[in-house]
Amino acid sequence: MGKSSAERRRQVALEMRARREREARNRKITKITVIVAVVALVAGGIGYLFYLDYRNRNIEGLQEYSGLTREHVTEEVDYEQSPPVGGNHHAAWQNCGVYDEPLRDLHAVHSLEHGAVWITYRPDLPEAEVEKLEALYSPGSYILVSPYEGEMDSPIVASAWGLQLGVDSADDHRLNSFLRAYERGPQTPEPGAACSGAVHLTEADPQEAWDALLGDVQTMEQSEQ
Repeated sequence: MGKSSAERRRQVALEMRARREREARNRKITKITVIVAVVALVAGGIGYLFYLDYRNRNIEGLQEYSGLTREHVTEEVDYEQSPPVGGNHHAAWQNCGVYDEPLRDLHAVHSLEHGAVWITYRPDLPEAEVEKLEALYSPGSYILVSPYEGEMDSPIVASAWGLQLGVDSADDHRLNSFLRAYERGPQTPEPGAACSGAVHLTEADPQEAWDALLGDVQTMEQSEQ
């Protein structure tokens, strides 16, 4: 005996209801799966960032110095480190960039205060090594590259404010780790300060050029404040 119209309608309604419930369960499962995947991705990404931060900052041979003074002076400073990693300095900072002559410590230290990394090398470093160091700088980066005639414990030394690393080769991976961690890094006493528009001279330039450049230091100080 065939089903009545009412029974068929009830059967259809039950099937539709069951289909809607299955679809709702599937949507819920999909939503939960997506949420779990996103949470895992975010957690993994954060974990990876922490790992990179740890790797970059946990640099073998890194030297740290604290208690550095930050007064503006005009006379030479007897820095405890060579090259210096901070301390009193001239009001005019050294422009970031590549130099083929030694820089005056007083100005380079001011650049460190602004977040620069100063890469110094012994004057007898092979030219191929020097070229690799110079390639680390690009326009707009907070990096100084220059020879250094003072005492250095390693052929190449990277310095940031309160931090220093010596390496034997420009290919040492720790050099890039140092740059990633400390170029405009958290150690910077004056984040956001400029690394251009000030001193572009080197020790090799005549005193007359220096006198002309630094003749209006008070204006330079005011522009920094």
